[in-house]
Amino acid sequence: QVHLVESGGGSVQPGGSLRLSCAASPTIFSMNAMGWHRQAPGRQRELVAIITRGGSTHYVDAVEGRFVISRDNAKNTINLQMNNLQPEDTAVYYCGARNVEWDTWGQGTQVTVSA
Repeated sequence: QVHLVESGGGSVQPGGSLRLSCAASPTIFSMNAMGWHRQAPGRQRELVAIITRGGSTHYVDAVEGRFVISRDNAKNTINLQMNNLQPEDTAVYYCGARNVEWDTWGQGTQVTVSA
């Protein structure tokens, strides 16, 4: 059963931008928070950005000022605008949702940043 579907990944040069989208079912979208995590080769999955049901946002230091997370309640989607991408941002990006624990995930979308 598909609950979260990411799109918008791809390959860009350093300094480029991508916009990821995640379409959620209404049940998933109604959870306390949604967000984006990423997993790079050789690294654990890490939190990137969170947006709560009420619209509050939080970012890890590595992406603060470059990435913007948002939600579109009419479309049951969240987005991640990624600007000034760097090679270190290369990873599979996962859309997730939680009430207490991050336990609901999409399939992931690949983001590759290279010259």
